[in-house]
Amino acid sequence: MDFSYSVKVEGLRTQVQDFMDAHVIPRIPDWNREVTAGTFPPTFMEDLKSLARQQGLWNLFLPALRSEEPGTPLTNLEYAPLAEIMGRISWASEVFNCNAPDTGNMELLHMFASSQQYDQWLLPLLNGEIRSAFAMTEPHTASSDASNIQTRIEKDGDHYVITGRKWWITNAAHPHCRLLIVMGKTDPNAETYRQQSMVLVPIDTPGVTVLRNLTVMNHHHPEGHCEIIFDSVRVPQENLLGEEGSGFALAQARLGPGRIHHCMRSIGAAELALEMMTRRSQERQPFGRFLHEHGTVAEWISRSRIEIEQARLLVLKTAWLIDEQGAKAARKEISMIKALVPLLHTTVIDRAIQAFGAMGVSPDTPLADHWTWGRALRFADGPDEVHHRAVARMEVRDSENYASVLDEYLTPYEAD
Repeated sequence: MDFSYSVKVEGLRTQVQDFMDAHVIPRIPDWNREVTAGTFPPTFMEDLKSLARQQGLWNLFLPALRSEEPGTPLTNLEYAPLAEIMGRISWASEVFNCNAPDTGNMELLHMFASSQQYDQWLLPLLNGEIRSAFAMTEPHTASSDASNIQTRIEKDGDHYVITGRKWWITNAAHPHCRLLIVMGKTDPNAETYRQQSMVLVPIDTPGVTVLRNLTVMNHHHPEGHCEIIFDSVRVPQENLLGEEGSGFALAQARLGPGRIHHCMRSIGAAELALEMMTRRSQERQPFGRFLHEHGTVAEWISRSRIEIEQARLLVLKTAWLIDEQGAKAARKEISMIKALVPLLHTTVIDRAIQAFGAMGVSPDTPLADHWTWGRALRFADGPDEVHHRAVARMEVRDSENYASVLDEYLTPYEAD
């Protein structure tokens, strides 16, 4: 395995970083001012998107992107370091049309959309003209196990009728959100992982009610993490994505690359926090010494650098495995990074907040916002405990392959 960046990727890293420095970072005060005043998306977003697309920094996340489609196709391994750069600013990914959950939804549609669905939904998403949401999580079930989902999708003539309640549906409050990909049960009597299906639901369909935009740790996200009611929502049968009973498999296909994206953005946020902490430690002098000269803070800096490097290498290995062997072969690594990186995210940022003192929890730095989202990531796409359980089960299964070797080490010594 060679995770060094190719000449192509190094060029793209430089290009993305230069774009961020020249066009995105200077807009941070404008973003804060406009969004705080209730203007969302901010007035400059479309201009930034247009400029990024002109420079070829568009739809960078989709390896199977075709030549006639807008964007630059990159492997997961090639895209990972670019996602890290974008992750330093919470809203930067949208500038490059690389923001979740649209990325995962575009991947699904790219793999499974009919020609009609492609024209109606995927092309506008690829062009950055609309936004979308993925409606799976429910308030009254343990949604970390998708087999628990209770939303019903029932046939009625040439339509499906959807009844249920979803929440934490990211993007559903975005003014440009037009599409919900809804996961529910079409056949509760089928085999456990063949009960679910996905249907495409225009957000303005009668019976769809966006009940509220939930705050995250009391922090408001203007794009929304919404609770939505589906009250006998009717859509044509041609709105089925893939086949009936394929919903669980589609969800798994969607989550593999998406976790690479999330994790690399988290590493970007952690890198920013480490840089800020290191700078801060050279500016403040409590008790007659700079912060970095105090043993505790020096250890924070050291541990943060070590942990970030370890996490990045594991994420890059996972991206490489997905590219080379597919998401199924990388199941253990996907669970490992999902359990590891969000905790790294909050740990490094928490150290930086502590180094900044009261300023660290104020709106004068991005640390509080980054920490808040990092904490939510510890159960987004599955809680830590589910991923630890998955890794442990695979380790137990794999232990059968080396049981005989262990027996040799565990055989009691017998004297002649």
